[in-house]
Amino acid sequence: MPKARAAAVPEPRSSRVIRFIEKYLVTPEGSHVGEPIVLREWQKNIIRQIYDTPTRQAIVCMGRKNGKTALIAMLVIAHVIGPEAERNAQIYSSAQSRDQAGIVYKLAAQMVRMSRELSDPNMVVARESAKELFSPLTGVRYKALAAEASTTYGFSPALVIHDELGQVRGPRSELYDALETAMGAHPHPLSIVISTQAPTGSDLLSQLIDYAKAGADPTMKLVLFTAPEDAPLDDPATWRAANPALGDFLNEAEIAKLAEKAMRMPASESTFRNLHLNQRVSALSQLFSLSTWEANGEAPDMDAFAGSPVYGGLDLSSRQDLTALVLLAEGPRGTWNVWPHFWTPAEGLRERAARDRAPYDLWVRDGFITAVPGITIDYGYVAQRLAELRQQCRLRTILFDRWRITELRAQMVARGINVPMEDCGQGYKDMAPALDALETVALQKRLRHGMHPVMTMCAANATVVADPAGNRKLEKAKSSGRIDGMQALAMAVKAATANTTRPLDIRALIG
Repeated sequence: MPKARAAAVPEPRSSRVIRFIEKYLVTPEGSHVGEPIVLREWQKNIIRQIYDTPTRQAIVCMGRKNGKTALIAMLVIAHVIGPEAERNAQIYSSAQSRDQAGIVYKLAAQMVRMSRELSDPNMVVARESAKELFSPLTGVRYKALAAEASTTYGFSPALVIHDELGQVRGPRSELYDALETAMGAHPHPLSIVISTQAPTGSDLLSQLIDYAKAGADPTMKLVLFTAPEDAPLDDPATWRAANPALGDFLNEAEIAKLAEKAMRMPASESTFRNLHLNQRVSALSQLFSLSTWEANGEAPDMDAFAGSPVYGGLDLSSRQDLTALVLLAEGPRGTWNVWPHFWTPAEGLRERAARDRAPYDLWVRDGFITAVPGITIDYGYVAQRLAELRQQCRLRTILFDRWRITELRAQMVARGINVPMEDCGQGYKDMAPALDALETVALQKRLRHGMHPVMTMCAANATVVADPAGNRKLEKAKSSGRIDGMQALAMAVKAATANTTRPLDIRALIG
């Protein structure tokens, strides 16, 4: 009697996804651009955990620069035209900014265009203006969404990928809620969260991770790469715990440099722990330790401002608070002499001193702050001081914050004052290089600020917050703390170390 043939074991979904990726997709950028993708074992394990058991939501969490976004792009394509495609399905990836959302689409579109098979317009069409992929073969449509765009509740997605959900502050996101609640029409919906950790336990991603850890929902999967809280910062084993791509497509030497900086600068440690060790640590920390600030406390050589090129930073701030102008002149051995100027309204001085717990009245008496008559700062005084400095110094350029610059501009034009100036925003883009330059000269003990009391107060109040890309800007440690002097100092150091050669005439700013 013939033996019964054994039933064929169905191929795991993950195997089909992995085979599709490695057969049809190529590396879209970097040193291996154009080469077939070869998934690492840790990437395959993530795919297995998502697809080989019933999964409603998967959370994949690791340090930055480990190829999270590229992995998202691969999975998107597998659902658009690959083995996971469902006829006429909708797919969305969400991010907190248009730039981040655009990166997901960009990588997916590059992979499609560079694939010999998928680049056929009958297979997949990339629509750049809409940040959208569409397959005429399967009818599947993928679109990248950003939280800053208006949220629409007309979605019915089969797959949603939440990119860098750790950027959401607080326990709720309107876009996250809209997409998650829109998936009810599908029998087997799937959402994937892929991100670096959020800074606090009250943030949305942290709450999702904690819920997944509790194990109450077996369809909620967690893949978490994170370093132990007490692990030494300079140990490669610490780095590997949070970065599965370390030594592969994540540069270990670069991580080592960042770790060394984190051990020396308090403003960098929390950023490093959050972004690179994937720890639940706020990226907000003090810019300088007291010891670092004091190490740069040598008195400035004021004669340098008469002979050397001079660079400045100007923070006008509120007309009822401090306005700061900080000038730098180079000294011997690459040191930078610091000459701060501060203005504040004369009226209400004692009340503001009590509010900010700072002796403004004494600093005015001792000449560290100029009290301007009235309840607000008349920027004519600032304009006049700039005119005097133009005569005394070889002013190369002054970087200024755009806040209230039109009022100062009017005062300068009315007086015929011409000072070389360039704008410098206070956001991540402009302040990140400024803070990098400031930290460098401070670590090398090349500032000479003389422990100016107002500057020292601003240094104590200045904290640093980082975005997911590691770009940083200054924030106040508390609402009443003044940091105007540090904003101006950072801009001045940026101008000085960049050796600006194209100053902008103030007349060119007249609209």
